[in-house]
Amino acid sequence: MITALYGNSQTKKIDLGNTRDGESVEYCLQHKKLREQMQNPAAVLSFQQDEIIRQHEQSNNQIPKGIVYKIPVVFHILHVNGVENISDENIYDALDILNRDYRLLNADASNVNADFQGMPADVEIEFVLATKAPNGACFSGITRTLSAMSYNGADGDLQVDAIKTGNDVYLGAWAGNKYLNVFVCGDIGSAAGYTTNPSTWAGTGMTNGIWIRFDYVGSLSPSSVNTSRALTHEVGHWLNLSHTWGGTNNPGCNGTATSAADPCWNTQSWAGPIGPIDNCDYDDNVVDTPECRGVTSCSINANSCNGDDAYWGSAMRDNVENYMDYSYCSKMYTQGQVTRMRNAITSSVGGRSNVISAANLAAVGASGNPYLCKAEFTADKTTVCVGDVVQFNDDSYNAAVGWTWSFPSGTPSTSTSQNPTVTYSTPGVYQVTLTATDGTNNDSEIKTQYIRVLPIASLPFFEGFESYSTLSNLNNWEVVNVNANNAFTLDNTTSHSGSKCVKLSNFGQTGTNVDELIASPVDLSGVAANGNAVTLSFRYAYRKKLSTDYECLKVFITNNCGDSWIQRKTICGTQMSASAVTSAWTPSSTSDWTTVHMINVTSEYWVNNFNYKFKFEGSNGNNFYLDDINIYLGAPSDNIVLGMNESSDLNELSLYPNPTEGELNLNFSVKNAQTVKVQIQDLYGKEIQNNYVNAAIGSNLVMMDTKQLAAGVYFVNVVAGETKKVMQFIVK
Repeated sequence: MITALYGNSQTKKIDLGNTRDGESVEYCLQHKKLREQMQNPAAVLSFQQDEIIRQHEQSNNQIPKGIVYKIPVVFHILHVNGVENISDENIYDALDILNRDYRLLNADASNVNADFQGMPADVEIEFVLATKAPNGACFSGITRTLSAMSYNGADGDLQVDAIKTGNDVYLGAWAGNKYLNVFVCGDIGSAAGYTTNPSTWAGTGMTNGIWIRFDYVGSLSPSSVNTSRALTHEVGHWLNLSHTWGGTNNPGCNGTATSAADPCWNTQSWAGPIGPIDNCDYDDNVVDTPECRGVTSCSINANSCNGDDAYWGSAMRDNVENYMDYSYCSKMYTQGQVTRMRNAITSSVGGRSNVISAANLAAVGASGNPYLCKAEFTADKTTVCVGDVVQFNDDSYNAAVGWTWSFPSGTPSTSTSQNPTVTYSTPGVYQVTLTATDGTNNDSEIKTQYIRVLPIASLPFFEGFESYSTLSNLNNWEVVNVNANNAFTLDNTTSHSGSKCVKLSNFGQTGTNVDELIASPVDLSGVAANGNAVTLSFRYAYRKKLSTDYECLKVFITNNCGDSWIQRKTICGTQMSASAVTSAWTPSSTSDWTTVHMINVTSEYWVNNFNYKFKFEGSNGNNFYLDDINIYLGAPSDNIVLGMNESSDLNELSLYPNPTEGELNLNFSVKNAQTVKVQIQDLYGKEIQNNYVNAAIGSNLVMMDTKQLAAGVYFVNVVAGETKKVMQFIVK
């Protein structure tokens, strides 16, 4: 039975008969894809002719042992910045496992079942990362594409199209007769893997590759040892192997199916008699793999078919430990499978022979010794608090033996280690430089504004965004734009107070979008000694686009500078706004704003690096605005708090005209005659005016001259005894 496939529509309903014990993922979709292909009579004819061509090529040119073929591989990671965006280390581990398994370097091959002792064979095929893109540019053998298509496993072609148009190395096709393309995705149609057998029908385009789910790549988390050989299995299909029981995706079929709804029921006339399938009636076209029905667990002593006992001279157990079975103990290929794979890789069918040709290996950078073409590095975190340690990792490709680092304001400030750790103790934004060498070639990578060391604010804290000209390069705020579309920006067309606020242009965005605005730390370590609680207040403005919209604002807090976050506020759907505006909306008055008071910043968060962030989850709704973030001791206050707690002893405050161009009037009332301090401060807390008023019981009016003040935002602090209230005003 010849097997092949081509990436097109994928099943959504999981076929439990195609899963390994304990898993909820179909291990392989190889032959299900073939069934889709075989609806076309031309495809059937093409596959039959391709097999004849391979047999003819083998008979006229026997493939000698001792020649090791190299296959250049490119891992294309399609991700949404989640767990599916696996690390380079995962890729290197997966490549090591492939080379171990295909060169018979796996230690477990020596302890196969007694029936197969001495049979595990060296395929004499090795896998190397390509180092040249189709345009000749040097790269690491790994591409990354940010796209929601990562989890759209319904169509592999569309996933490949997303990689062609969005990857970070080369935009265009990566030919399947030049590279073994491995597409790592979040979902590939509820399967662990599938691929394309070498065939004229499948062609030599980019889709002539392997799709594999991210948690089946290598043995490192999020994958595991149990799932680490899925790629070994799929490469076997790519090299023209079938499952050990033949051309179905359902091990265990024993001819007892009762209807066409059963996956063990054949509905295709070209694949044998229509009716229940018995895998003993199928074959994988390899003589030294005993007939079997296939297993989904490590059933070492299984002997499910006896049709070939005469060939073996006795009853032969199933080769459960074969990579092309579904067991958890796969550890070998037979010599017959090796012959079939080497025949495929040296055949012109599907362009396989070109992949291993000397000319192609040179063109894709897979021949000879690797050299340094690019210095590169990453850090485990780029936003840190004072005193935090940053782990830097050298990612230079494709060879480096020496490293010279520069870390301004870091300790140490220089290093020659490959992967140094650095402590940052001074707030600011800092550059990092790496110069790498392979002994002959040198290259430098400079990342400006790379490490951001957050300042720590004290209580009370207020942010009205008035002192900024842009939100993109702030030391105090970090903008996270998960979907690489519209992000939080500074807006000077509206606000609750002052003239500026933060805006997310959510109107017109499609799909589900996630945006975050992360603050700098605030020191809450003295809250317990003060004997008060903490309030975090903010104001937002929002309208739906349609009444059915369901969008969310979430507030998270952390007591470890963002190493872990806990959600403490959720406002969604109609709770955010019951009103809908079908055009792009902008608040036009203070009544459009909602004030939120959070009193659940509990004692475990009263640390010196308390932090918080706003997360907006949008789905085709309307614009969102944020202003007047205030953190202070005591009960919630609708007035901005910049000093001591509020008190009912000071009441009925009003400030007018606001904005003002010359004279500012303050009205307040007190219960007892006393001296009241009236102070004007700028945004940075600098005292501008300081007045003392002998206030009488009841209402009092204070008139202040503001002609000498520059245009901007100011605060009036009104202090009566041990109480204080703060009001904001604007000078035009």
